Amino acid sequence: MKNLLTAGLFLALLGQSAWAAFDVGSLMADLARHPGGKAKFVETRFLAVLDKPLKATGEMTYIAPDRLEKRTLTPKPELMILDKDLLTLERDKQKLSINLASQPQALAFVDSIRGTLAGNRAALERNYLLHLAGTPDKWVLTMLPREQQMASFVLRIVVSGSGNQMRSIEYLQADGDRSLLTIEPVDGR
Repeated sequence: MKNLLTAGLFLALLGQSAWAAFDVGSLMADLARHPGGKAKFVETRFLAVLDKPLKATGEMTYIAPDRLEKRTLTPKPELMILDKDLLTLERDKQKLSINLASQPQALAFVDSIRGTLAGNRAALERNYLLHLAGTPDKWVLTMLPREQQMASFVLRIVVSGSGNQMRSIEYLQADGDRSLLTIEPVDGR
């Protein structure tokens, strides 16, 4: 009986120390090990000027460390490709490309997604104060803009996930509008 109690206490302490070691650094290391993959998404936008939210669905593909494709299927087809610092948008046979290196606020916004997917703590901390809550199995990373100019657009970004998988991203804009993107992997990674 004494050995069983000792073993139980040891396992409890081991579990507590593993949870105590879970911090932004360990989360970023876990995320950095993810090779990328495909996912389905549902994006719900809550706008003050509308009575009901706008919904869009589609597929995302992430290729580590810096390529992200977001293909919106409904309500209207649209393709967004982020390849390094080049953002390309295609809709209704129109194509627009933007070099984000010349757009620091847009780059900061994009880095909230790309930096998290890549586990790039330095990229995130360049623009955001980071707060992590939870456990490796169920975590929430809150990002608060460091600079007032960015905070005049985005109040906070909340990313939640499990292990090395992002499951949702919520943006709360300074004007009160918000967007929630839920992500469901389709390739088992």
